[in-house]
Amino acid sequence: MNILRTLTVVTALLAGALGMQTAPALAAAPEKVKNVVLVHGAWADGSSWSKVIPRLQAAGLHVTAVQNPLNSLEDSVAATRRALAQQDGPTVLVAHSWGGTVISEVGNDPKVTGLVYIAARAPDAGEDFVALSQKFPTGPARAGIQEHDGFTKLSEDAFLKYFANGVDRKTAEVLYAVQEPTAASLFAGRTTAAAWRSKPSWYAVSKQDYTINPDLERFLAKRMNATTVELDAGHLSLVSQPDKVADLILAAAGRHE
Repeated sequence: MNILRTLTVVTALLAGALGMQTAPALAAAPEKVKNVVLVHGAWADGSSWSKVIPRLQAAGLHVTAVQNPLNSLEDSVAATRRALAQQDGPTVLVAHSWGGTVISEVGNDPKVTGLVYIAARAPDAGEDFVALSQKFPTGPARAGIQEHDGFTKLSEDAFLKYFANGVDRKTAEVLYAVQEPTAASLFAGRTTAAAWRSKPSWYAVSKQDYTINPDLERFLAKRMNATTVELDAGHLSLVSQPDKVADLILAAAGRHE
């Protein structure tokens, strides 16, 4: 027993000395999967993935974009669980923006092999994410939030100038037209799990993000030991740089050499 304990300690010391990381940060090559489930964020709908989806399908992936109800965390989680239940095998979960809250809660599902966050929230279990966000400067998009009957939308000016910065005007106007009203109470919802603590994770930071502070995104990516890329893009990198976003998802799905 003493020998075993000694070997364990020595192994741990050697790992530290060599800069080795523990799972899931240091993992084998991603499992090759064929299923991807995409979860959109606030003030958006599933069409926000429309430029990424064809690229994933061209690589042979089966793609499902959740039409994420934005009236409560519970309903959004339930919608994603239903989508996961319909997958026929290992699946990569991907989220943009507030959708990161959903995949952090749902990602412990045994079908999920990895999590991909695109300029997304990534709360810890039970964490007050609003309080965490307040430690970083607020993006100007927030000033455009308009509330009616308990639901919020972004003003056209804020949406086009700050939420969709880097997106061509015509595309941004279409996205503005289809933005889904989002419950004002949604952002205070707290998860009961943090799947990124046990599942391999990838993160795309948007360096020109005016909605979620890029330094908050970097903090989240570092905290989860995510494989991280930084994109010279605004909050909607999935629209303005779909190739790079698709590349990150393909890497998580084990589709890159």
